[in-house]
Amino acid sequence: MSLGWPIPPPLPKSYKTKEQFKRERELMVKRLIRMGLLKSERLINAMLKVPREEFIPECYRDYAYYELPFPLPGNGRNQTISCPHSYPLFYEAIELKFGDKVLEIGTGSGYGAALAREIVGEEGLVVTIEINPATYEYAKNNLLRLGYKDIIIVLGDGTLGYPKYAPYDKIVITAACPKIPKPLLNQLKIGGKIIAPIGRPNEIQKLTLATKHGNDNYEVKVIDEVLYVPLIGKYGWK
Repeated sequence: MSLGWPIPPPLPKSYKTKEQFKRERELMVKRLIRMGLLKSERLINAMLKVPREEFIPECYRDYAYYELPFPLPGNGRNQTISCPHSYPLFYEAIELKFGDKVLEIGTGSGYGAALAREIVGEEGLVVTIEINPATYEYAKNNLLRLGYKDIIIVLGDGTLGYPKYAPYDKIVITAACPKIPKPLLNQLKIGGKIIAPIGRPNEIQKLTLATKHGNDNYEVKVIDEVLYVPLIGKYGWK
């Protein structure tokens, strides 16, 4: 998500304990439930389990459960971990569930892939693609360090998808697109769902959900207004 919010100043190190983070994580989940964003049991359990602070650079770690995005390593590009509410906003809309095969475009910190892995379980599969080499290495290290060794992490152009494991039940695009890339629509199974912010960079975008009923037959609806960094790649913003 774009840095359209005032970000607290970086700290020299993290000062909070694991117990403090755990308590803040529980409060975050309760807040998202009250907001009506977080509903499904598997996602609730995933957000209680996955330590968001472990996916944030140490200088911002103590702010992990603020409703804010934070900068990530990315060779000077505007890479971020999205606000906490963004994950249920996406995952509840696509009805991500146990056993799903899901493709994520834009790995970022790896937090979203970890949540998805907890939801789909051992019967499912998570494939995530990141185009920025520095961000890719950061996410990969986070996921491996926390034991998510069966998530398939790919360095490449996410707008092309990843045909090796297609078709996918669900596809999540975590950056703003001119339109949903055709290769991703082709890699979505019949009955599958794809979600993406549609719109120009640095402007309000429409979070759009498409359900595939057949080749070139989609039910499309707008979920919300959002603000995300641009999707980079062959079918993204040039």
